[in-house]
Amino acid sequence: MSRKLASSNAHFARSVQQLPLGVASNFRYWGDDRTIYIKQGKGGRITDIDDNSYVDYRLGYGPAILGYAHPEVDAAAREGMEVGGVFAFATEREYSVAQRISDMVPAAELVRYSNSGTEAVMAALRVARAASGKDDFIMIEGGYHGVFDSVLWYSEVEDGWTPDSGRDPEVVAYSAGVPESVRQHLHMVPMNDAEKLEDVLRAHGDRIGTLLIEPMMGNCCSITATREYMHAVRELCDRYKVILVIDEVKTGFRVARGGIQELMGIEADICTFAKAIANGYPISVVAGREALMRHIGDGVVHGGTYTAHSVSIAAAEKTLEILATTSALEDVADYGRRLQAGISRILDAREIAHSFVGHPSMGGLFLAQTPPSNYREWVHSDYSFYDAMAPELHDRGVIVEPDSREPWFICAAHDQACLDDTLAAFEGAVDATIEKLAAQRGGKGSAA
Repeated sequence: MSRKLASSNAHFARSVQQLPLGVASNFRYWGDDRTIYIKQGKGGRITDIDDNSYVDYRLGYGPAILGYAHPEVDAAAREGMEVGGVFAFATEREYSVAQRISDMVPAAELVRYSNSGTEAVMAALRVARAASGKDDFIMIEGGYHGVFDSVLWYSEVEDGWTPDSGRDPEVVAYSAGVPESVRQHLHMVPMNDAEKLEDVLRAHGDRIGTLLIEPMMGNCCSITATREYMHAVRELCDRYKVILVIDEVKTGFRVARGGIQELMGIEADICTFAKAIANGYPISVVAGREALMRHIGDGVVHGGTYTAHSVSIAAAEKTLEILATTSALEDVADYGRRLQAGISRILDAREIAHSFVGHPSMGGLFLAQTPPSNYREWVHSDYSFYDAMAPELHDRGVIVEPDSREPWFICAAHDQACLDDTLAAFEGAVDATIEKLAAQRGGKGSAA
């Protein structure tokens, strides 16, 4: 099967003359002949400008927790539009939404708004540095915290590094234009290794004031910290007087009403939220313990022209109300479990080893019996089958990230028809991928 992408390809040819890569974000570029442009989203589906319809499991990388064009949220946003936009003054709704967030997340004693996940994490790191008096911070390998200089670094574990090399992998910039001088303040550690974390704290604790962690790594296929590891992290941060910043930009108000902190039975010192908080309208949150958050306005600068925009804050109020008072999150998780069960039946029938990680609302699929437990293992895992299968799914009307970094995001609007269409497409994509890989090897065979 193949889609018709003539309109998207023609639009790309025009757009690339005016926009770098023809898009407004690097992650929307899928290649000169496979980049698509969306005409409309409704519920759990999107339609491109060639009128191809897809069941969407990217959901904008997670924001559309209730589904696209949700009638109650959009009605609230239109009411927010009547307020008038932004004034360089506050509105009453900022307080009521902050109350709701604090009720759902115990660690969120005080709340400040920003516009994106990147901005929220920037603010969290600034507050933590001010409160601790230390510039250095720890980041977990494979974690994604936005696109600002301090966090655009990764551990190079592909180019010559091996686990038995006796050294840590080199930390390198994820982007050109990131000053090398920023690197001096960063310490990288692998997920789920409390001993390594303590080694770093013991060696550099006099300089480290913050630990920044995404316990369910939304840009590393939802590889998740163990509960035991997170409690060890909390204890080590307390012992070494390090501020624990939990990045819930993707997990917040998605995996549970209280986010990953509720699932892990742990409280952050500072936490960040975005994505699902307003069902796709642009708003984010940095929140935390009162003693830390009071540094804002008492030395720490935080602000923004568009923070708590009347449209976004109204959408957030309605979205959080729905998530707090209905079964939406239980429905999302139930769909995710049924989807994974259907995928397992298809793969089991073909004797393809597989496993899932993360949470049913944002689960990661690995074509291996045992999933990786950290970024180092993930990089060295074999994800060639998944990478070959993803475009086959696209051609059959199911949108997932083209490589295995992103989990499959579920929304409350995914229904039985979405599930039926997805599993039919998945079965066809798996079989086509088996044939494709066998042809590349020069003969027939299974995926194993």
